[in-house]
Amino acid sequence: MTFHIRWQVLLILLGIVLVGVLLTYLAFNYTTVLRPGPGGTYVEGIAGFPQHLNPLLCDYNQVDSDLCALLFSGLTELNQYGEIQPDLAREWEVALDSKSYTFRLRPNAYWHDGHPVTAEDVMFTVDLLKSDGFLGPTTLGASLWKMVTVERIDRLTVRFTLEEPYAPFLDYTTFGLLPAHLLQGTRASDLRSLDFNLNPIGTGPFQMEELEAEEGVVSSIVLKPFDRYYGQGAYLDRIQFRFYPSHQQVLDAYQSQEVEGIGYIPPALLPEASEAPSLDVYSARTAEFSAVMLNLAREDLAFFQDPDVRRGLMYALDRQEVINKVLHGQGVVAHSPFVPGTWAYREDLPHYTHDPRRAAELFEAAGWERRARGPRLSNEEGSFFEFTLLTTTDPERVAVAERLARQWDEAGLDVRVTKAPAAEVREALEAREFEAVLVSLDMPGDPDPYPFWHEMQIEDGQNYAGFEHRRISEIIEQARIRTNRERRRQLYDEYQALFMEEVPALLLYLPVYNYGVDQRINDVQIPPLMDASDRFRTISEWWIVPRRVFISESETIEQ
Repeated sequence: MTFHIRWQVLLILLGIVLVGVLLTYLAFNYTTVLRPGPGGTYVEGIAGFPQHLNPLLCDYNQVDSDLCALLFSGLTELNQYGEIQPDLAREWEVALDSKSYTFRLRPNAYWHDGHPVTAEDVMFTVDLLKSDGFLGPTTLGASLWKMVTVERIDRLTVRFTLEEPYAPFLDYTTFGLLPAHLLQGTRASDLRSLDFNLNPIGTGPFQMEELEAEEGVVSSIVLKPFDRYYGQGAYLDRIQFRFYPSHQQVLDAYQSQEVEGIGYIPPALLPEASEAPSLDVYSARTAEFSAVMLNLAREDLAFFQDPDVRRGLMYALDRQEVINKVLHGQGVVAHSPFVPGTWAYREDLPHYTHDPRRAAELFEAAGWERRARGPRLSNEEGSFFEFTLLTTTDPERVAVAERLARQWDEAGLDVRVTKAPAAEVREALEAREFEAVLVSLDMPGDPDPYPFWHEMQIEDGQNYAGFEHRRISEIIEQARIRTNRERRRQLYDEYQALFMEEVPALLLYLPVYNYGVDQRINDVQIPPLMDASDRFRTISEWWIVPRRVFISESETIEQ
């Protein structure tokens, strides 16, 4: 008996010694570090309210667009450089004639209800876009899809055939798909009234878990990771969005610890947001231009038709002052109609700097100068150089418009600022009933400028300015049917030079998007944004809950 007890004691002592040796070895050769672990809820505050969580309608409302980016996915998507990459489609082939595109879907793609994604979903969604009753945003290219033949090759393969080559076509395959098995039979004209719009079933990395509404207004939405998502899974357990009437109220909600993220921080609130010690503010340039569109077709505004006048209007502006004083530095002066950093952008274009003397020379050459009658510019007929600048009621845009008017006033122009709700401004644009208007031009993805500046778009398209220039239209026509990027680049180099010489619109700046996230959320990165919803591009890497792991000293040195 004593013999067995001694052996047991000896074994215990030996075990203690071995554990001690192991711990000593680990202490000298390994260290512990924190790594991302699963779990935690990220709560973000957004100014505005969701209306249609439907990928064919979400472009009307930024809140909808933000959520749809997490809930839905398209055949393709834009990367941070505005280039097309696979999404629901794992690959595609372009025919030699550049008119046929064959897409193969991922076999492991599922809807949030577990139903597999098939070619029927593609066919169904495109049929809605092609329908005469479709009233969705023009950004989806419904007029283009009407001219595309769609074929189901097999369960996971679909083919699109165009009437003629069209280089930007892939950009129009980024729209989110709708589930045919749930919505089959839905007419395009019924899309806005679907219960689906607040109970969405998508294919994205997150799915709807909970929606709270008060008196018909959505106050909160909770999303959870979709466990059958074909892409990288998320560390976060939940994302909760809380909705507020204004950006100031979102910032207030952060300061009272109701939210951990601020969906957008307007420049006017940046100083206050920067004072929050635990808030990290991330900034990224957007693929959007702020510009003044001039109505070149108005007979009573014939001076706008003179390129010298348009150049003079540019030289009279101090755009950097607008950025510094109104936007608190949150903008980049635009020197090209293309987004800097993208493949078509031309670096060596001449810049319009603030040059009042040059502006006066150009105005005088066009017959406008300060005469004995007073400080205002007038012509020999006694007419004054005056026009109305229309903008939305958004305070930031009003401040920009008033600053522009003040700068033009110093040059002798009489510019009156008028304000209207955003819907009325859009109506004025579409009806061509404006003199000058402060607009935002979105340019994500392919830089094709056809919708804005081709002369065939003057009557019914987005060439609201009524700009006619045969060579520019020819370049645009040729570039959009060339699939060779280098040839397109050459054409667009000429286009950009002509644009900045003719000045069909007064380019101002590219806004900078500011996004706030509490330091409790780790590994947040904001890449260049094609859209504000792209702030979630790296959300699969965000984490809250740490896990402790051993790593060797050699790994520590390498890191």
